[in-house]
Amino acid sequence: MPFDPRPLPHQIKLVSDLRAARAVEEEILQEADACGYSPECAFAIRLALEEAVVNAHKHGNRADPTKHIVVSYEVLPHRIIVRVRDEGHGFNPRGVPDPTSPDRLSLPSGRGLMLMRAYLDEVTYNERGNEVQLVKARQG
Repeated sequence: MPFDPRPLPHQIKLVSDLRAARAVEEEILQEADACGYSPECAFAIRLALEEAVVNAHKHGNRADPTKHIVVSYEVLPHRIIVRVRDEGHGFNPRGVPDPTSPDRLSLPSGRGLMLMRAYLDEVTYNERGNEVQLVKARQG
C-alpha cells in the first residue's frame, strides 16, 4: 500500500530529542490497550516507533536540537497508523543495504528498518523520504 498523505487526527511536534518521544509512545500504547490490542501488537508498535524516532533524530535531523520530529497517529479498532516525520532531506529506503548480508553483519546501519518491516504490516515512506508511515493491524 502506498504512503497515504491524508492528515491523521493526532499530531504532536517534538524537539529532536529521543526522550521527548516517550510520552507520545505511552499515549499511543494506552489507546491501543483501551481498544484491546494484544501485548504482541503493543510490542511491535513500541519497537517500530522507537526505531523510527531514532532514525528521524539521528539520520534525518542529524541530532540537531533546533529541529523537530512530528509524530501523528490514529488508533482504530482494526489497525494503528503512526507517522514519524523529520526535517531532514530524506532518503531512498530502497537504497539501504541488507543488514543481514555477510559483509554487513558487523555494521549497525539498516537494522531499524529491517525490524520495522519484520514487526509491522506496512512500512511506507513519503516521496521525499523524510516521513515513514507505520501500520499494524489488530490480531486476534
